[in-house]
Amino acid sequence: MATPDQAIEAIRATGGAQPGNRALHAKGKLYRGTFTATPEAAGLSRAAHLSGETVPALIRFSSGSGNPDQPDNAPGVRGLAVKFTLPDGSTTDVSTQTAKLFPASTPDGFLSLLRASRPGPTAPLRLIGYIATHPRFVKALPVVKEANKVPASYGTVAYHGLHAFRWVAADGSERFVRYHLQPVAGEDFLAPDVAKTKDANFLTRELDERLAAQPVRFDYQVQIAAHGDSTVDPSKGWHSDQTVTVGTLEITGVETEREHGGDIVVFDPMRVTPGIEPSDDPVLRFRTLAYSASVKLRTGVDRGAEAPAT
Repeated sequence: MATPDQAIEAIRATGGAQPGNRALHAKGKLYRGTFTATPEAAGLSRAAHLSGETVPALIRFSSGSGNPDQPDNAPGVRGLAVKFTLPDGSTTDVSTQTAKLFPASTPDGFLSLLRASRPGPTAPLRLIGYIATHPRFVKALPVVKEANKVPASYGTVAYHGLHAFRWVAADGSERFVRYHLQPVAGEDFLAPDVAKTKDANFLTRELDERLAAQPVRFDYQVQIAAHGDSTVDPSKGWHSDQTVTVGTLEITGVETEREHGGDIVVFDPMRVTPGIEPSDDPVLRFRTLAYSASVKLRTGVDRGAEAPAT
């Protein structure tokens, strides 16, 4: 069984997990905003932030790499993480990225992929060997590759949750869902030759300028699992075409107060709230452990009781 320290070490070998930074999604910026649920949301889950009352939201846009100097004009996965503050002061988190699937079904598989991907003259042979022993990776590869584009803006690309969660309504009914954040402005990507003309920090600058003119909005949608859709394997796509818009995420400006003076912000998808339950996806449950190791690496602080139970 892979350990968090082994995962961090493997990420470090690929150029990420640098001290003082998140192990992955190292380059990012915090923003503030709000979330307002639709009337349909409460019929799917009794979670407090889905009641229809507007709640504060802390948002982080990021590049997927563990390199804090990753240039914005380079192709790659992007991330959007959200922390909702509930009426009682507690929080619940959502973590999404531009790739619809995870490249491995288990932590061990992901660790093997990281080790095969480390730079060096034998990297091609290592990757061939990984594919030979993990044939299902081939099916996820086109989906992951599709996400490796350069968006015109952090606000013009869709973001997807990798894991399934059980939503439980007030009447006791339940269903498994996956999350999708769809940009109200529509999707817009840069052609490779245009992307090359952009500077290394254009995405954050563009978003700041966009927010100075008007809020950036995302429709928060859930995809409801159909019979046969896996709730434990993030490398498998779902066949279900049933989606429900459960709210609007509105991003209003830059967050300047957090992550100063020892303040640590962790967006952990295992941080759920009554009405939402994590699935038995082993990658989902491993993420909390990996985040704790990452926090220790970048801050020297043990998360302790702050970390959600796995």
